[in-house]
Amino acid sequence: MSSADKFDAIVVGAGPAGSACAYILAREGKAVLLVERGDSAGAKNVSGGRLYAHALKALGDEFDISGGVERKVAREEIMVMAGNRSITVSYHDPELGGEGQIPNSYTVLRATLDGWMASRGEEAGAILACGIRVDDVLVQDGRVVGVRAGDDEVYADVVVAADGVNSLLAQRAGLIGDIPARNVAVGVKEVIALPSKVIEERFALREDEGAALLMLGCTGGVKGGAFLYTNKESVSLGCVVAPEEVAHKGKPVHRLLQELKLHPAVYPLIEGGETVEYSAHLVSEAGIRGVPGNLHRPGMLLAGDSAGFVINLGYTIRGMDLAILSGVAAARAILAEADPARVGPAYVSELEKLKVLPAMRATRGYVDLMEVPRLYENYPYLAVELFRCLFTVDGDVPARMLDTARGALRSANLSLWQVAKDAWRGLKI
Repeated sequence: MSSADKFDAIVVGAGPAGSACAYILAREGKAVLLVERGDSAGAKNVSGGRLYAHALKALGDEFDISGGVERKVAREEIMVMAGNRSITVSYHDPELGGEGQIPNSYTVLRATLDGWMASRGEEAGAILACGIRVDDVLVQDGRVVGVRAGDDEVYADVVVAADGVNSLLAQRAGLIGDIPARNVAVGVKEVIALPSKVIEERFALREDEGAALLMLGCTGGVKGGAFLYTNKESVSLGCVVAPEEVAHKGKPVHRLLQELKLHPAVYPLIEGGETVEYSAHLVSEAGIRGVPGNLHRPGMLLAGDSAGFVINLGYTIRGMDLAILSGVAAARAILAEADPARVGPAYVSELEKLKVLPAMRATRGYVDLMEVPRLYENYPYLAVELFRCLFTVDGDVPARMLDTARGALRSANLSLWQVAKDAWRGLKI
């Protein structure tokens, strides 16, 4: 990069947010520099593996995602575990796979997805510069006017920070401080290679279908959960936990993942597979509380994980779709406002129109509910114990079914009053 260069926009981070922003701007004729720290787009990105496809509509009908995705999710499953026992609720709907239309969601491998999206931006005219670490923002008269990478200074009308959950640029610009440990989770993931036919047989899928499995009660009582997504010829298996809590338990996160792999309900799904990738990643867990008070300052916008746009509701995890929409919102704001001073407010307005901020606000109560510690040990045990009573026939007949429920509550170390309070808390969301 040369100090003589001047761009309409510099986008830092070639993830879904950054590439979506660069693509829209370049398509409309703007001079765009897309900077990625990894050796290639996607080389450093390791998050879970699902993209909700509604966000792709904002990129335009001409945007082709086909080479960046794995399978169309047609089977949704939720598994609750307690010790070696488990309950699985499965919902299969071929229409989720989007026959003749955009599907509800895709499974993805980030190295593939990010590389594909960045290449679409390049085709539109953006300059992709990989292997470059941006160290700081350049500020003149209180306005961000560019970035510094090593000894190089590059200037632009607007800088878009899309460099991840622990955004260095957002910190340098004074938009965020140190992230509290309670606002993030640490995730570990393995990609396990399996033949496509084996995947389809084990998950009861057709050739183009995929499955998404979310798990609760598998983290040793620590706040968190696990996921499994089917790719074309692999599965992505991982767990996400609160770092402070897991540290107090004294059990490393990677050990939780190994125990998960050996669980009787999980091992048959990955048996015979070969681990081809292992990675760890910080994930924003705070919902709207994790969104900075200011998403912009003169000459700079925050998008994607840098802005805290992640939602974890237990039964669904959203991040990539919100990242894409925030990238589109940033691009639209830059295109709409000739005056750089008005780009920031225009960006917030676009985030409202694209339902990013409304989605974050709407899940405030869910995030609070996920803080209840009983969700991760007591309630999984209660659910499994009730099913054990339901399906076990040993000749003993309880006087009333209510006695069975009370016995299950005692076994789960729960009281009716606690259950009532937590149920009321959930109903108020």
